Amino acid sequence: MADPDPKAAAAATTAGNYFVANYPPFSAWSEAGIPAAQAALARPPQAGTPLGLYVHLPFCRKRCDFCYFKVYTDKNGREVRRYLDAVLAELDRYLDQAFLAGRTPDFIYFGGGTPSYLSSEQLTTLFEGLKSRLSWEKSVEVAFECEPGTLQQHKVELLKQLGVTRLSLGVENFNAEILELNNRAHRTDEIYRAYQWARDAGFDQINIDLIAGMVGETEANWSHCVEKTLELSPECVTIYQMEVPYNTTIYRRMKDGGEEVAPVADWETKRRWADEAFAALEKDGYELGSAYTACKPSAAGFLYRDALWRGADLLGLGVSSFSHIGGVHFQNEHAYEPYVARVEAGELPITRALALNAEERLIREFVLQMKLGRIEARYFQDKFGVDVREHFASALGRHEADGYLRVTEAGVEVTRSGLFEIDRLLWDFFEEPHRNARYA
Repeated sequence: MADPDPKAAAAATTAGNYFVANYPPFSAWSEAGIPAAQAALARPPQAGTPLGLYVHLPFCRKRCDFCYFKVYTDKNGREVRRYLDAVLAELDRYLDQAFLAGRTPDFIYFGGGTPSYLSSEQLTTLFEGLKSRLSWEKSVEVAFECEPGTLQQHKVELLKQLGVTRLSLGVENFNAEILELNNRAHRTDEIYRAYQWARDAGFDQINIDLIAGMVGETEANWSHCVEKTLELSPECVTIYQMEVPYNTTIYRRMKDGGEEVAPVADWETKRRWADEAFAALEKDGYELGSAYTACKPSAAGFLYRDALWRGADLLGLGVSSFSHIGGVHFQNEHAYEPYVARVEAGELPITRALALNAEERLIREFVLQMKLGRIEARYFQDKFGVDVREHFASALGRHEADGYLRVTEAGVEVTRSGLFEIDRLLWDFFEEPHRNARYA
């Protein structure tokens, strides 16, 4: 495949997308699929399908060197307000579509960029505008991403008042020098300050993000990061292994210097660091919830993830946002001005889409749920009429022989070693044309 395939345990980190966020790969989505997206919006939803709302807020103080999302660091207050108006106007375009009739979101997620970059006034305008159009009264989870340095005590308190239930702090690392080396905007003291404000405001669902293998990471410092995380004792901890997609600053530097290997730890080291961190968390009472998360038994869970990985509908608002409605993927315009201009012109800003066939729907849920570390055969039999143990027998057999999983009477269990390599294993379950495609 065109993207990284670290099949050797000690493979160096090279450029490309490693993390499998969806299926089929985004490169398979195209303008030709837009009529299918429009048709999906015009159909009533399948009974019992949960609905999620994703709001993309693409503004940041700085662009991290490892960031591959659509973000802007140069927008002034007027441009931010114009964008927020466009997000609300985009939602207006959907309100009379059949897929949304009578539905309210089960979960809402504010991602970025840096949602907490917005001022208190801007946050109030956005939240009140969204709620006035689509009721949140029955929403179980409202998740909000934060960069610690953008928070003030009054803003944290406001987020609680506005209805946020799950606060996710993008800590990434506790070492100020490593944060600076990776062009991360916040510093160590801001982490502790933001965390305490969140506790004081009454947040009882706090997630901390860490990244194993940032530029400059060392054995000693990674252990220090794990220790500091345990001291804070958040409800959930998410750990990602550093990858270097093509549209990152790190990759541009690699390309300019003629380098093929990224200046970060190899995959074996990153997997070991993730394993060691999760082992320490488990020793402290946390439980593994997926290949990337550990949560306290008392934590409420993560509905955004669990619902999406079981086929929920998701309406994405904002520039470059992804949606999944009625078995059809679609994405908004990739850049600020085309997105805002199309919404202001009264259009839906969809730029590419793909209608999934029955096999692609099956694979999508199978590979995403593999990240949980277990597959329930009955679920797939009931929903798709397929015994996944037989359907994917060839790939499952290979990975079982390599010690990455076990096929059982109940389904599939991913071993610990398999869990921390899961993203590279998932490609084997893709259909042949997608295995050799570029992911993004």
